[in-house]
Amino acid sequence: MNDSPENPTPTDDLVRTPHTLRLTDRELAYTAETGRIVLREEALTDGKFDGHVAKAEVFLTAYTADGADPATRPVTFAFNGGPGSASIWLHLGLLGPRRVLSGDVDSPAPPPYRLADNPETLLVHSDLVFIDPVSTGYSRAVSGGDPSGYHGFTGDLESIGEIIRLWTSRNGRWLSPKYLAGESYGTLRAAALASHLQQRHGMYLNGLILLSAVLDLGTISFPAGGDQSSALFVPTYAAIAHYHGKHGDRPLGEVLAEAEDFASRDLPWALARGWRLSGADRADVARRLASLTGLSESYVDRVELRIEHMRFFTELLRDRGLATGRLDGRFTGWEPDGGAERMSDDASYSRIAGAYTAGFNHYVREELGYASDLRYEVLSMDAGSRWSFSEFEGRPVSAVDELGSAMRANPHLKVHVAFGHYDGATPYFAAEHVLAHLAIPAQLRGNIERAHYPAGHMMYVHEPTRIRQSADLARFVATTSNTGRDPE
Repeated sequence: MNDSPENPTPTDDLVRTPHTLRLTDRELAYTAETGRIVLREEALTDGKFDGHVAKAEVFLTAYTADGADPATRPVTFAFNGGPGSASIWLHLGLLGPRRVLSGDVDSPAPPPYRLADNPETLLVHSDLVFIDPVSTGYSRAVSGGDPSGYHGFTGDLESIGEIIRLWTSRNGRWLSPKYLAGESYGTLRAAALASHLQQRHGMYLNGLILLSAVLDLGTISFPAGGDQSSALFVPTYAAIAHYHGKHGDRPLGEVLAEAEDFASRDLPWALARGWRLSGADRADVARRLASLTGLSESYVDRVELRIEHMRFFTELLRDRGLATGRLDGRFTGWEPDGGAERMSDDASYSRIAGAYTAGFNHYVREELGYASDLRYEVLSMDAGSRWSFSEFEGRPVSAVDELGSAMRANPHLKVHVAFGHYDGATPYFAAEHVLAHLAIPAQLRGNIERAHYPAGHMMYVHEPTRIRQSADLARFVATTSNTGRDPE
């Protein structure tokens, strides 16, 4: 690339700042490093090496504990999903040393918003590196470059993997225990990255943290003629219906057990029967499905026993003029059109997005010392809408094979999977279905641990869940890093 005033060669612009976090019994001194790393690719012309050509500038924020031994200090690389989402949610919602005060379903925070210290931060137990994929956050293709190559399964995987390799090498962390933490589509990315890092860079991980997991997109889609998701979503529908009073005083656990059994046995059988299903059996299935989901029997019958998720969120509380959230079914929003088939807004996103956006834009400038006139892309709809899954033509987008391969090649790899009962974007029973079919030997099944929470997709919005989840992740890292330490 020509280095000229109009088209200068990009360089890293990382900024380092010292910080101290007050914990219950001590102070934690740490260093934050934030900014953009230049992502370069090897160039060949007529088979001859032309050097490393700058292709993109990837924004990250790294936190490292001062004075720690890199040989025993774990490091966790974290990202969100979308695709097209920046890492702001895990950064300021759960894992980082500072967190945004967004409020919860019954008490959303009003503007202007506030930040607070996070003594439950995973930084107490692991260094943290938050990565924004190209076209999210402040990450961009270089001037004159084409970002589309990063807007797809393989390009995204390779670029994030290269950033992880670069950071690990430049900071002398090849012998550190290493983890990936992903949320939503970030769990699919993390599962595939575990295999990619092993095969491409020889980098073996200690653990994967999969929050609001989706490892096979086919389990959360509703294609014509496909019935799988119509069953796998039912336990989540039942949980949301329970939250909104559709199950009286029945315990949630009892409702979920019934829903899971129905979604595993009778409902898939009934859907597979089609017109062969007798009238009596159809009426019985409609009655049970309506009872579990909180919908009317007539509605369930009209949609042929197949409840599409966006329809469910709009239908459940229609008589109250409300729609439930998709990301978090505890939230509700008033609908201007009481006859609409699909909700006009996801209240579980819109009620918290302002707090996270304002919080990060303040934090990155005023506390981390990084200034940019670029818009911080919290959620790039353009990148997400143009995402390419060309590698999966004719089959579902999935990282199940990659996860199985990574675990078989590295039998020490441990996996923590976190589920939210009210998560209508990545329903917990769909993820459980995928894990139950993972191609690993029996002796490795114990390497997967599960945690269920009474919360939604960004489960840390629910304060009791945030506290419990932080402790669960601290224990997971401490017990799988092979350093012999217990959680502090």
